[in-house]
Amino acid sequence: MHRFTIAVSWIFGILLLGLSLFVSLETVSRKLFNHSFQGADELGGYVLAICGSLAFTVALIERGHVRIDFLHDRLGPRLQAVMNLISLLFLTGVGLFFIRYCYTVIKDTLDYGSTAATPWATPLIYPQSLWYGALAVFFLACVLLLGCGLRDLLRGDIAAINRNFGPKGAMEELRDELDDLEQR
Repeated sequence: MHRFTIAVSWIFGILLLGLSLFVSLETVSRKLFNHSFQGADELGGYVLAICGSLAFTVALIERGHVRIDFLHDRLGPRLQAVMNLISLLFLTGVGLFFIRYCYTVIKDTLDYGSTAATPWATPLIYPQSLWYGALAVFFLACVLLLGCGLRDLLRGDIAAINRNFGPKGAMEELRDELDDLEQR
């Protein structure tokens, strides 16, 4: 899973760098030549929607979703494991909500042949399909991790549930940052 987050981080970087270059070129072209390529904002919206949706998965895998852990740390290991599995269950529900309603958007787009109301008139099925794919990856990652958590529960491995699905502590975050710094 760590390779996945590295690959997605590279994709984020390339997409956002490309968007930055396009916006810069658009700005220079408008100022120097009084010419606009028309579409930097449209392209930016697509890139941010896709990157944002994939970021849900990266945060899930890296255990980076915001959690209020002041109470979590005061609970016993069994109750922590229950809370961690409940949080995974709720995230899976959020993922299901996303793909269910995004599917409705895509279905409507196909039914109406919707295009962007911009000079590019982009057929919306293309960016929306990528958006849906990114949300589907999040949902599938939630299902996979929930399955792993339930497997650990059936094995009685409470420590594995808390280690793999609990919020990161300050020392673990520091260790991750130092490892990342060392790899660079």
